[in-house]
Amino acid sequence: MTPAVLFAVLDATWPAARTVALPAFLIRDGQGGGKRVSAAQATGAVDAADLAAAEQAMQALGQPPLFILRRADDPLDAVLADHGYRVVDPTVIRGCAVETLTALPLPRVAAFALWEPLQIMRDIWAEAGIGPARLAVMQRVTGPKTAVLGRSHDKPAGVAFVALHGDIAMVHALEVRVASRRQGTARHMMICAARWAAGQGARQIALAVTEANTGANALYASLAMPVRAKYHYRIKD
Repeated sequence: MTPAVLFAVLDATWPAARTVALPAFLIRDGQGGGKRVSAAQATGAVDAADLAAAEQAMQALGQPPLFILRRADDPLDAVLADHGYRVVDPTVIRGCAVETLTALPLPRVAAFALWEPLQIMRDIWAEAGIGPARLAVMQRVTGPKTAVLGRSHDKPAGVAFVALHGDIAMVHALEVRVASRRQGTARHMMICAARWAAGQGARQIALAVTEANTGANALYASLAMPVRAKYHYRIKD
């Protein structure tokens, strides 16, 4: 899983509503679906005119100027810093072979994979701030996809979205209800996601998580999912 491949999977399994190609940038129309589907990405050398054109294009879409940097040595990073853009949400992509997770035990009725999402799953996402705009991102995915419902103490406890691109499954929007945390729900959902992915022919499974989410990073490290790639955003206040 090279960073380039993982970024392609990320784009395919959490897609923007549409993209617009400028001479030096790819502009994403996120329609309220969050940073991943709204951030502009450099496609070549950038000068001040290119940056201004990208800013105008995003503002025309009703989006604040936001850029994704997928390489630590991207020269655009310094350009944006000089123009008053600050770093937000440094993020890692973690991944492993699906058998790393499918080999782990999954208690009976601890998690289920199903599509379309049940109303209770939509409710859990809504509690975490994942509303219609992000659900629309899930609906836009054209490849194999599913949602995972996690249960704890015989009650709905968590939810996640999983989609496949090539032979890599990507997990998105994994959320666990506050009252159900630290009970193994996220772990069980990841195992369930891997089992579903294996059934679809996937060989690898991955997810993106912010560096600041120390609890989630500890869980994924315990599942033997090392960091495979990094990215961050820059935004101007």
